Amino acid sequence: MSEKFTVSKIAPSYEAPTFYAKDAMTGLRLMNEIMDPELREQVLSQHIFREVPATTVRPETVAVPSGERRSPKVRTDIPVPSAPYTDRRVRTVPNLQEVWSYINPHMLYGRHLGFKGKGGFEKSLADRDPKALELFYNVEEVKREAAEFMKVRAVWQFFEIERDGNALRVFKPGDARPVEAFQFGRQAKSDGLCLSDYALDPRDGKRDHLVLFVVTAGEGVIAHSQAAKESGEYFRAHALQALAIETAEAAAEWLHRRIREDWGFPDPPTMSMQERFTSRYRGKRYSFGYPACPNLEDQAKLWRLLRPEDIGVHLTEGFMMEPEASVSALVFHHPDCAYFSAAEETEPAYV
Repeated sequence: MSEKFTVSKIAPSYEAPTFYAKDAMTGLRLMNEIMDPELREQVLSQHIFREVPATTVRPETVAVPSGERRSPKVRTDIPVPSAPYTDRRVRTVPNLQEVWSYINPHMLYGRHLGFKGKGGFEKSLADRDPKALELFYNVEEVKREAAEFMKVRAVWQFFEIERDGNALRVFKPGDARPVEAFQFGRQAKSDGLCLSDYALDPRDGKRDHLVLFVVTAGEGVIAHSQAAKESGEYFRAHALQALAIETAEAAAEWLHRRIREDWGFPDPPTMSMQERFTSRYRGKRYSFGYPACPNLEDQAKLWRLLRPEDIGVHLTEGFMMEPEASVSALVFHHPDCAYFSAAEETEPAYV
């Protein structure tokens, strides 16, 4: 049983969210959270867009190749912002503590490490709950160990784009011929959304832009986790992997904030981290295999454009990322961006 099989074959047969658990411990944790009245709604609401790639609820959409009109929900009269740079950026992030400040406590302590408490982990910690304090200090010890070997790496680039119906054509700066194309699905309703809607039409010879990125924090994690497991330190083994996964998610949040700043629309100084976790900023980031762009195979196109192998991230035969503690994304700047579940597009996009 694989995650891809669960998503592509099992989930569409159900009228309710379908979760994938890589092992018995993960499955038990998920069931405990779903059955907890205080956590259930939060778990289900976040599940659609994050926990399991691809559509987890049977979508009320079907592929409609002929429906290519831009949704009226998306404005077209806004200025096309310039890209601050178009060269490919490859970085090892020097400040691990800064990245860790972007970790979502609910995800690390609640989702991965199983903390249950009224009001969530942060409230319990502020109230000096003994279990919350114990978990916090245990994780801090794991962080001290991880700081000795964990590396956060990122690769990203601004690409010129043009909308072509439900497809996005991707260009190198100033080129007339596209180097790649992504075909997206559209919701089957009169105002149905499609990711291509968020690309503004060229004006005065100036194209809109899209950012592609991959971040990772997984190098060496499996080896350290396995060593802890072999020595009987099961919490440490599990916590190391959980920390790596959430560090990668935090790195995605951190890099996305930097991209917004570079693009000319920084977050307001008053924006809280919780507001970032709920995407209250301008634009959105989307990942292949998730509801808005469920074709996981499109990861191969992103890999051709961005070459994430240079930061140690590879694709498996099933288009999953290795190491697991990695995140890939497409970043749109449009202020009308929203999360939605689109039909899986089966028609190929030709360059």
